[in-house]
Amino acid sequence: MASVAATAGLPERFAYSTSKGDVRAMTLSVAIDFVKQGIRCNCISPARVHTGFVDGYLAKNYPGRESEMFENLSAAQPIGRMAKPAEIADLALYLCSDQAAFVTGTDYPIDGGFFNLHN
Repeated sequence: MASVAATAGLPERFAYSTSKGDVRAMTLSVAIDFVKQGIRCNCISPARVHTGFVDGYLAKNYPGRESEMFENLSAAQPIGRMAKPAEIADLALYLCSDQAAFVTGTDYPIDGGFFNLHN
């Protein structure tokens, strides 16, 4: 798993962005190094995903304002909401399936329009 942070400058996300950029670069290297063995390697770069982590972060940092801040985070996505974990899982399932047999060395942004807005 990479992130939109791998290719976009996000404030106060230096270490996170660097680590996700490393995942993206590793994906390309692994794809080339192991293609002859029939091993494919791709990465997924989601934007915000509504998980328990998000809920916990909001509860810890914005007590009593969780709903308001959740709406703000959601509205910041061009599509108007955060991704659902199942949407990310569906992409991962596709990439692991035989239907993606010709796909390798690719970063898949699943970002609700984030990349288009920030590049």
